[in-house]
Amino acid sequence: MGSSKYEKIIDYAVKRGFLWQSYEIYGGQAGFYDLGPLGVLLKNNIINLWREFFVRKHQEFVVEIETPIITPSIVFKASGHEESFTDYAVECTQCHRIFRADHLIEEKLNISTEGYPAEELEKLINENSIKCPVCGGVLGNVRKFLLLFQTHVGPYSPENLAYLRPEAAQGMFTNFKRVYDLARHKLPLGIAQIGRVARNEISPRQGPIRLREFTIMEIEFFYDEANPNCDLLYDHCREEKIQILTGEQRQRGEDKPVSISPAEAFNDGIIKSPWLAYWMCIASKFINALGVPGSNSYFEEKLPHERAHYSKQTFDQMVIVDRWGRVEVSGHAYRHTYDLERHIAFSKADLYAVRQLKTPKIVKRTEIQYDKVAILKMFGSRAGDVFKVISTISRDELLKIVSSAQGDSIVLNNIVIPKSVFTVAEVEEQQWVERFVPSVSEPSFGAERLMYIAMEYAYSEQEDRIILKFPPKIAPIKVGVAPLVDREPLKQFARKVYEVLKERYYVMYLEGGTIGRKYALADELGIPFVVTIDYDSVSKNDVTIRERNSRKQVRVPFSDLLKAIDLGLDGLDISIIGYPIVEYYS
Repeated sequence: MGSSKYEKIIDYAVKRGFLWQSYEIYGGQAGFYDLGPLGVLLKNNIINLWREFFVRKHQEFVVEIETPIITPSIVFKASGHEESFTDYAVECTQCHRIFRADHLIEEKLNISTEGYPAEELEKLINENSIKCPVCGGVLGNVRKFLLLFQTHVGPYSPENLAYLRPEAAQGMFTNFKRVYDLARHKLPLGIAQIGRVARNEISPRQGPIRLREFTIMEIEFFYDEANPNCDLLYDHCREEKIQILTGEQRQRGEDKPVSISPAEAFNDGIIKSPWLAYWMCIASKFINALGVPGSNSYFEEKLPHERAHYSKQTFDQMVIVDRWGRVEVSGHAYRHTYDLERHIAFSKADLYAVRQLKTPKIVKRTEIQYDKVAILKMFGSRAGDVFKVISTISRDELLKIVSSAQGDSIVLNNIVIPKSVFTVAEVEEQQWVERFVPSVSEPSFGAERLMYIAMEYAYSEQEDRIILKFPPKIAPIKVGVAPLVDREPLKQFARKVYEVLKERYYVMYLEGGTIGRKYALADELGIPFVVTIDYDSVSKNDVTIRERNSRKQVRVPFSDLLKAIDLGLDGLDISIIGYPIVEYYS
């Protein structure tokens, strides 16, 4: 039986320096992968493309920040992660290996158990005689396992407890007020962050798909629920179509997504937040730009018991893959006001936004005043002490003391003050602004998972050759330079071309073997264009550009080379931009 596509891709990725198991000289460590030279280039290109779609094109209201990976425990107590960021583990009583209980059940019974409590998982294991997948031993009790990596800031002590962040989101929430002030109190406002996160997965067994440490790309998008200002949903996404498998469909046992525009999905109540719908639209375009056809990607709505503790609605963006059938590539959560409200409650910080009112709000409040002249007459030279003690107490506290006092006087700092010097009155005032907690919609992506997705959709085999058909924008190496034969003066001219190209792109100089073998190597590395130098190039000062997917070749003046490559990298077919097509290299 031949290798699966997944196995071929991993073998290829290791061989060609995209990725390999971390610490492999010591036997490796599950859930960790190192990126080789090509892997780093591919990942950086995916990150840059994400920035283009989510940040640069929305720079009028999306900014990017960077916050620490190590986070004081109070932050994740406030966010609810200490209590809720858990999975269920089960240990083999024989070999003592530990597994994630829901994954064992799903693999054995082919059912989803997301959100099931420990008792239900344990019942399914026992009723279906599910055993240890390694030694066949009996599995023990199912127990809750905290997925946060623990550490300490400074000396080891409980008060110095900290965690490695499992998401970048909390850094954006705790910095909301700072960024909101810099944005001159304008909403909507997106805060983006790209950085490393860590999740102490119980037993990761999906290669680069499920990692214990990875790079996350997130936006926390803040807006006023009463006035979301989401014209972009209708301006840019009215005609776009996305595939959605709704929660109602899933509850009915259906598995065929519906095709609908994000604007229509919001109008029909399928998506609760307009900005959630908009970012799902952008996510669909982004995943398509990585090489995934729209027909192979859809959004699956999470059922209530499957959602994270902070979410009122969540859609997972799913992509069809060879080994697992489907893989989540991004999460889209309507976090509403949960996180900011929790941080306000725990920190007592002002994390509110302000809203201008069209008509003033009449606010009634009780106010307390004191008669300074009466105090001067009553206390004479001691009046200064009375004023001083009154000034140390807030108006609300003073009102409370006076209103609750029995008799005709109150005592402040051992000074007896008659209640008659105080006046309590109901006052009305107009308020033209009001404070509120913004709602939040969040798109979140994992860069390493997207690397694998891009590789699977790029990978193809033709005539016993591997070809990686990366979209040009994410291809690790953009251009290959190949002399037709490795002789002078072709090599000298090829080096000149290489030096010019490397000022702008990542370039590989291809040498050794026939021109056909050079092209085959370039195709295997996913290089979209190869510039070939032949004897005519030396005499005519021109080159041939070969396009990887079509194998078409055009002859281009050396002076136009950068322009032609730029057009090709932007997705334009270089065979139709006015240069003569040549056919004589395979």
